[in-house]
Amino acid sequence: MSVEGSDEASQAEPSQPKVTVRSLRLTRFRNYDSLHVDLPLPGTTDGAPVILHGPNGAGKTNLLEALSLLSPGRGLRRAARGDFLHYTTHQPDGTSQTPPPIWAISAHIDTAHGRLRAGTGLSADKPDGARLFALDGAKSTASQLASHFAISWLTPQMDGLFIGSPSGRRRFVDRLVIAFDPAHSARLSRYEKCYRERQKLIQTGAEAGWIEALETQLGEIGVAIMAARASLVRMLSEAAYQGDEAFGFPRLHMAMRGGGSEWLDHEPAAVVEDKIKQDAAQKRARGEVTMLGPQAQELETIHLDKHQPAHLASTGEQKALMIAAILAHARLQQSRLARPPVLLLDDVAAHLDETRRACLFAATAELQGQVWYSGTDKHSFAKLAQIGQFFHVEDGKIR
Repeated sequence: MSVEGSDEASQAEPSQPKVTVRSLRLTRFRNYDSLHVDLPLPGTTDGAPVILHGPNGAGKTNLLEALSLLSPGRGLRRAARGDFLHYTTHQPDGTSQTPPPIWAISAHIDTAHGRLRAGTGLSADKPDGARLFALDGAKSTASQLASHFAISWLTPQMDGLFIGSPSGRRRFVDRLVIAFDPAHSARLSRYEKCYRERQKLIQTGAEAGWIEALETQLGEIGVAIMAARASLVRMLSEAAYQGDEAFGFPRLHMAMRGGGSEWLDHEPAAVVEDKIKQDAAQKRARGEVTMLGPQAQELETIHLDKHQPAHLASTGEQKALMIAAILAHARLQQSRLARPPVLLLDDVAAHLDETRRACLFAATAELQGQVWYSGTDKHSFAKLAQIGQFFHVEDGKIR
């Protein structure tokens, strides 16, 4: 499955309307019992950047996380559903009580197709604790929300991407793929289920026919996953090479290696599927339960200006490479999908020097999606003082 984007989408005009959050309402979410924010602030323009500043632990990241949950997946912290609950409500007499296990997020968002009301949350009426989604008051899904607007983010937890586990890098790529191809999420879930089932059947000595049937499915789904990843990182490399040098961020090159993905460079998908199945059968004959496929892939990132692998770059350069990748992805969504993302940048500016910080503000100003920043130091955003929407956040309150 390709994520190249249609020809029509690639002709998106730079003057397209901004994607803008116009209001955000939280109910019993994290450290917010209740919150309602309307935008834009008086004296600012539609789509102006939002700056959340205040002390550590105030709830700045919680606000960004709430917005991130209006997209597919587990949000910018990858937290469990129960972690979002606002557990304790204080009473006037000083006592406290534990509220029912429900929380809700609602936002009005201006898009190229008009204003939408999107929401998600946990309801006491759902015995399985599954998240609910709504669009303009009607029951919806995360994928349906994603077809109308996109949300992307960069957090401090992502700083270790290039030196962390390969699985973390695969999740990073998959999140970027899903923005172009929402069905990628379902393929990943199906692949993981089939892979676990194959391992179990091998370990229990099941008939070869059952295992071979699973290997056929794994080959087909796995090649689709690897092709989508390869397409995305190729586009990302091209966009980063063409755009970020002008904004002071490093040029980079990304590629997926291993798992049989190299065959896709010169073989038809059907041939690669057969090779993966043959490899799986050979390993099974040797008593091994592993096989080639997307679970064995690795993301390779090169700092082109220094001809250096990303994992060998300095901490500051790794941060700059991450920003370059996220900005390139945002530009791709804008140019190829005509769906620029709302960009959530959690505690990013404080870790950049003054020059790079100015570069970041200049680069995000070119995007048609609204940008939300968070940070402890308001002065880090001094260059946005004339245009930004500044909110002080402290102890679960915002002003």
